Amino acid sequence: MEHTEEDTVPLHRPDAPAWSPFAPPEVNARHASGQGSEGPRAADHVPSAPPPPATPMPGAPRTAADWPTPPSQGPQPSQPSQQPAPQPPPQGPSHLPARVPVPVFPDHPGALERVGVTADDFASRRVVPPRPPVAETGLRGALHRLSLGVIALPPGPREQARNRAVETVRRNFGGLRQVTVVNPKGGAGKTVAVLMLAMTFGRHRGGYVLAWDNNETQGTLGMRAQQDFHVRTVRDLLRDLDHFKGPTGRIGDLSQYVRAQGGAMFDVLASDESATAGEMLTAQSFGDLREAVSRFYKLIVVDTGNNVRAANWQAAIDATDQLVVTMSARNDSAETAARMLDHLEQTGRRDLVRGAVSVVSMPAHRKDVDLPAVQRHFAARTRAVLLAPYEKLLDSGEPIRYDSLSKASSAAWLRIGAAVAEGL
Repeated sequence: MEHTEEDTVPLHRPDAPAWSPFAPPEVNARHASGQGSEGPRAADHVPSAPPPPATPMPGAPRTAADWPTPPSQGPQPSQPSQQPAPQPPPQGPSHLPARVPVPVFPDHPGALERVGVTADDFASRRVVPPRPPVAETGLRGALHRLSLGVIALPPGPREQARNRAVETVRRNFGGLRQVTVVNPKGGAGKTVAVLMLAMTFGRHRGGYVLAWDNNETQGTLGMRAQQDFHVRTVRDLLRDLDHFKGPTGRIGDLSQYVRAQGGAMFDVLASDESATAGEMLTAQSFGDLREAVSRFYKLIVVDTGNNVRAANWQAAIDATDQLVVTMSARNDSAETAARMLDHLEQTGRRDLVRGAVSVVSMPAHRKDVDLPAVQRHFAARTRAVLLAPYEKLLDSGEPIRYDSLSKASSAAWLRIGAAVAEGL
């Protein structure tokens, strides 16, 4: 079948200007509406799909003029198109989407409220990072002071070790703790160790430390401590113990029975200092006294007697959190301590012995002292072995003047206190 010229429906006039993405927008608009140089024509009402926009050269900025202007809505053909109408391109620069989401920063003054924000988030702004440590002792500390703070050097190894020991002593133990100092032999340094440990913890922790003489008869803790306005002892407290069992007991009332140590910041509960005292303390007496004083102190350092079979000695061991074994560097004192450890292990306290701290007090002269043998033996049986240097003030038998101690003794007992604190 032959087609005539009348059967052909022209879709595009050859003499009409072609749509071009490079033409000005008004020219493309007239072309899309069917207006050429001679005006609109009836045969131009079927628009053709515009070609895709030209891709700009790489790196060239794109502007609004690069987007083709869509043809205006004209008469639709009798058969609807199966494709959806083209959407208008977004306005503005082509490298940004039509709607750019604005980020919300917590510190922005106009930020929206976040879900789950609590008062802790607001209070966290008060947290100040710690300042870097600056040397306070030795040559580094002297330079810092002489330069009026301009030269700020970090602490040296010795000062760093001291700072770590202080932090260990100051840490929170999470409740009442008891340190028990033992050696059945007299003159083994138990009383001195109790006072020096209580002083170390008291000064660095700010008080709430009690040194308690649990000697079954006559003890010397009250004699070596600083004296107070009274001479009451543990037996006086035991007689008036009912006053502290109820809700009326106060720390101020307890000061009538303990002896404050001033700048050392601890108290002393002395034992009966009379050689003609009555019956010995029992395990029940120790438990009742401990229950009363535990309401007012966080750390108790207990001095013990020389009889390991005494009921109050055994009661103190059962309540112990950290055991401290003292001895002099002489063989007789060390051997007595070793036999006491045998007794503790045989009575089911092996773990207490393994976690103990051994303190060896050095004599004025090291002649005939086999220190390496003592260290090897107790290092194999206890957690730590530390040396306490000789101090004439501590060996005098007089009340201890804590401010007159040498720097070597204070530093040594701080190390011992840190080792004790590690077990608490």
